[in-house]
Amino acid sequence: MLDFITWHADPELLSTSFVNIRWYGLMFAIGFLIGYRIEERIFRHEGAPERWLGTLLLWVIGGTIIGARLGHCFFYEWDVYSQNPIRILYIWEGGLASHGGTIGVIIGVLCFSRFTAHRSPLWTFDRLVIPIALVGALIRIGNLMNHEIYGHPTDLPWGFRFITNIQGWMHGADPVYSMPSHPTQIYESAWYLALFGLLMWMYWRRNEEVRPGLIFGTFLTLLFAGRFMIEYLKNNQVEFEHNLQDLIGMNMGQLLSVPFILIGIFFIIRAMRRPRVDIDFPNAFPDEKKDSHSAKNTKK
Repeated sequence: MLDFITWHADPELLSTSFVNIRWYGLMFAIGFLIGYRIEERIFRHEGAPERWLGTLLLWVIGGTIIGARLGHCFFYEWDVYSQNPIRILYIWEGGLASHGGTIGVIIGVLCFSRFTAHRSPLWTFDRLVIPIALVGALIRIGNLMNHEIYGHPTDLPWGFRFITNIQGWMHGADPVYSMPSHPTQIYESAWYLALFGLLMWMYWRRNEEVRPGLIFGTFLTLLFAGRFMIEYLKNNQVEFEHNLQDLIGMNMGQLLSVPFILIGIFFIIRAMRRPRVDIDFPNAFPDEKKDSHSAKNTKK
């Protein structure tokens, strides 16, 4: 029986002179595709306009990418990017931060609610965070395929030996392996997947959307609480985090998680203290209801 797993995954699924498909980007795309279908079902269930879906998708994708990129640059490597700000645009070099992505999505939802839906942002948040949990799980699988964001050395039998010179190995160099380490990408992916199942259950089985903010608050609290705990097993992403840990006992990922956990708890308490709201579930888009009504009139 092996005492560890030697991880040989190639970050590139397909590489030709015309196209280059990486697992990370594919997981992103699959997540957004499945997320769109889930959101489409939710919107139809509640009779929200179908045309809102495309607008919301654009706000979410834009907020995720821009927020995640700026979050990495400002939170983790501002000393580097401040010297040459144009490099912030070089997204192909890598460097995305989930906390920044979360802030970007929040801003995107606020814009969508203000300019398109004309509803409380909580209405959108409660429905959007359900597929976002699934997207987060898939993105962590992308990190696993990239041999990145793994944990401290471990003697547990499921420890992974990752390729530390991944770019060199992809260009023909001999692989250099890490010590058997915690596959924290899998830990986080499993946590997010469980959260996705919980949120689906809350919406479809418990109808907790009648308590505005409860699903959103549960998402923030549990997602970032899991992130906070798993960070204890994870390697720091940049050097200054070692000094931060020595100073306050937390790295940057944990420090950034605390406000989201507190905000989540606030929304849970707020939702439980307020009365339930009445929601109609026509299970049809507005245009479908109009077409159905027109068909009935024609038959008459």
